[in-house]
Amino acid sequence: MKDKEIQSLKLTKQQLPQAPRREGHCRAPQPSPTALGFPVMAAQVPKLALNNGKNIPILGLGTWKSKPGEVTEAVKEAIACGYRHIDCALAYSNEAEVGAAIKAKIEDGTVKREDLFITSKLWNTFHSRALVTASLKQSLGNLGLEYLDLYLIHWPMGYQENAALFPKDENGKFIYADVDYLDTWSGMEDAVDQGLAKSIGISNFNSEQIQRILSKCRIKPANHQIECHPYLNQRKLIDFCHKNGITVTAYSPLGSPDRPWAKPGEPQLMDDPRIISIAEKYKKSPAQVLIRYQIQRQVIVIPKSVTKSRIETNFQVFDFTLSDEDIKVIDSFDCNGRLLHLDWVKDHKYWPFNIEF
Repeated sequence: MKDKEIQSLKLTKQQLPQAPRREGHCRAPQPSPTALGFPVMAAQVPKLALNNGKNIPILGLGTWKSKPGEVTEAVKEAIACGYRHIDCALAYSNEAEVGAAIKAKIEDGTVKREDLFITSKLWNTFHSRALVTASLKQSLGNLGLEYLDLYLIHWPMGYQENAALFPKDENGKFIYADVDYLDTWSGMEDAVDQGLAKSIGISNFNSEQIQRILSKCRIKPANHQIECHPYLNQRKLIDFCHKNGITVTAYSPLGSPDRPWAKPGEPQLMDDPRIISIAEKYKKSPAQVLIRYQIQRQVIVIPKSVTKSRIETNFQVFDFTLSDEDIKVIDSFDCNGRLLHLDWVKDHKYWPFNIEF
């Protein structure tokens, strides 16, 4: 890997703040304004450099599973307390509500458009090259924006086009489209050429699929968004991406406790006694420990919440540092515990979870 690519993965300008050593702990950050009773300011959030020179805040707000009636207020609260990175997708069916929040916070003077980093994703029913920019324009219309900071291919699998977002036959089976994601990637490059997206990337791809794009692309993926939490720490895939100059974003970093398909009795990450014990050691919540864990791995993290108090506390993760020992302990929880497996489409030729990483 070239030195330039390695450098692009390091935190830029706003480094993770450090404080004097304390007995028994590694270096910890100086108390933030949050610790003094004031909200963390957006300028304190570290950024990672993308491979095209753009910067992405290492902490953002996820909006997957946020209901249309709740997400507008959640995004407004997030921007008010310092979030500048908002993660969206056409398939979440709430982009218009996210856009309403963005519009409100720009109009009231809290932020300017250029202060924000907005991500959205191309859905599986728009994989043909000609449909990519059309779908992106639909997202822009929903969000009330002229461009996206980052646009991702949501999944490598294409579904039937010119149909519903989740096309199924009479037996309830998904209907596929025979579109190569390399053609889709060409459409993503078109979006950059047209100024519709500043950066482009992928989501839920495996290492072989990424390598295939890298071997053919004109514009390299800048980011890869994947499920990532201690039960699925994705170390090998993260290392692969970083070696290729691709930043990584962790979705479901808290273990997606509200996933619709969760079965009774399934383990809940935030209830894990080992996480609770570490949280108590730092006088933090389990969620704050899980978020901080990703930040210290140089992984962008996008916890989702629509609750004001949780949105605020999820942001209060810059006034402590997990020790190397605690990071290793959390790493040891990995059990390939994938929560979003999409087994119902595992017969698709581009289903990504049929190899180790």
